[in-house]
Amino acid sequence: MKKTISGITVECVKGDITSQAGITAVVNAANAQLMMGGGVAGAIHRAAGSGLEEECRPLAPIKPGEAVITGGHDLPNRYVIHCLGPIYGVNKPEGEFLAKCYRNAMQLAEQYRIDSIAFSAISTGAFGYPVVEAAEVAFRTIIKMIPTLKYVERIKFVLYSNRELDIHTEALSRILSQEHNEI
Repeated sequence: MKKTISGITVECVKGDITSQAGITAVVNAANAQLMMGGGVAGAIHRAAGSGLEEECRPLAPIKPGEAVITGGHDLPNRYVIHCLGPIYGVNKPEGEFLAKCYRNAMQLAEQYRIDSIAFSAISTGAFGYPVVEAAEVAFRTIIKMIPTLKYVERIKFVLYSNRELDIHTEALSRILSQEHNEI
């Protein structure tokens, strides 16, 4: 699914976050220490090579909602933006921390004049955030930011499974229709 909102493309695809050629920055669903870990963080670190861990070391630890930026190393992307999402049921209020992740990632993208950014479903894996709620928070946050963006032209959500893709596609459609009805 692909939508254009105020000239900015927002899309949802099934795929591998580490194989996003043509995207300037990918967002890592990081752990506080910015180390390999499992899930998305593990996949990104393995694909980027040991240089990523070395660059991350002095930037850690980060707190829920925070984001930092590094080079992409062996990834096909110039940058990796690392966000620490909330652990569902632990870091409260979860929705505020998750929204802060997306805002901070987008602010770093703007600061570094990044034209395209790819997200995974932050906090929905080992951190236990329900995918439906997480998708709502992600899209509401990003859509609210779109009018302020000067450099970002493309926002891509790269989802691991068909289920995640369906949930995100439905959430984006629902939120856009609600926004349209409120105008």
